[in-house]
Amino acid sequence: MRAAVPRLTLTPLLEIPEVIAGSDLARLLAEALRNGGLEPRGGDVLVVAQKIVSKAEGRVVDLASVVPGSRARNLAALTGKDARLVELILAESTEVLRARANLLIVRHRLGFVVANAGIDRSNVPGLPGGEAVLLLPRDPDASAAALRTALGQRFDAAPGVIVSDSFGRPWRRGVVNVALGAAGLPALLDRRGEQDRGGRRFESTEVAIADAIAAAAGLVMGEAAEGIPVVLMRGLRVSGPASSGRSLVRPLAEDLFR
Repeated sequence: MRAAVPRLTLTPLLEIPEVIAGSDLARLLAEALRNGGLEPRGGDVLVVAQKIVSKAEGRVVDLASVVPGSRARNLAALTGKDARLVELILAESTEVLRARANLLIVRHRLGFVVANAGIDRSNVPGLPGGEAVLLLPRDPDASAAALRTALGQRFDAAPGVIVSDSFGRPWRRGVVNVALGAAGLPALLDRRGEQDRGGRRFESTEVAIADAIAAAAGLVMGEAAEGIPVVLMRGLRVSGPASSGRSLVRPLAEDLFR
């Protein structure tokens, strides 16, 4: 007998107002859920775009307030980027991995290998007298956990929460949504020791559940002016101990490319 195949639904949360520093994001999400006739159930996962999390947490920086140092100016000359932006990239990073014209790839302080330290200029409201950019949350796992707790206080069931962003990947073209932070679900599912249908034991299989969910939600969110920052996934059947988004970051000791 075939195992039952889960039926997944991905529902966008609409009419979320513009988020600014200090916005009660959990309240806005709860209102959007109720307005959409959605009551969180056990097993639901709410995927929240990093951008609105960062805005609510006040991670907007006015470039006019940034004074670039000599290293930032040198890298700006090499890459053609704004020296003030480069200064912020360096402040958010632990290592510069690649720098050339129009390209600056770094290891973010949270461990992500990403262009421009994930700093974003798109869909960020301007600031008087300057230009606004948006940094990643200081601790995406803590952000996800706080949202999950606050939603659990407003509903009978607390959904899993993923804070997602679109990243490029080594040796692959294009961007795809990945999980920066996660709470209330197995972000990384260890299947080592299990057997396939032929009885062969898995020796190294770990499944990036949170990244897969984020990527699916990204198809609904879009990458440009769609204005859909939150998606509710329902119907996922996965069991295992909850783990954080940080569990998805490969340790430096396992870097196979250097």
